[in-house]
Amino acid sequence: MSETEQPIFSIEKIYVKDLSLEAPNAPQIFLEREPPQVEVGLQSEANGLGDGVFEVVLTVTVTAKQGEKTQFLVEAAQAGIFQIRNVPDEEVEPVVAIACPNILFPYVRETVSDIINRAGFQPILLAPVNFETIYRQRVEQAQAQAQSGEIPIQ
Repeated sequence: MSETEQPIFSIEKIYVKDLSLEAPNAPQIFLEREPPQVEVGLQSEANGLGDGVFEVVLTVTVTAKQGEKTQFLVEAAQAGIFQIRNVPDEEVEPVVAIACPNILFPYVRETVSDIINRAGFQPILLAPVNFETIYRQRVEQAQAQAQSGEIPIQ
């Protein structure tokens, strides 16, 4: 195998693509002593930029509520540009869906914790995520839908 045929995986750039924070009930919410109920949402998407270069965006949404009142809502989209070359086509999707989000997750976790702390709230540390399990579940679900003739809804 010549050097040009060796698989290439490299990180070209990691950056925050979008970041928002809302604290709709401040300052009154700071007087509440009840611990908030926290919900975390996670989404990953990839876009080909041409010739083995991909942008992967990992978006985390954190909502904290005290009863019916929203304490804060944070949405952070951490992105990366990755070069993936000389990899068989069937292996590109798992790299983009597993390896790239694994690289981006520590960055988005720090961004979310930092912005929540800067807003005056107790920082929230996101638990580790198993992107391989998420990917495998998504593939199994798509296969089951294909077998049953259902059309997946995005």
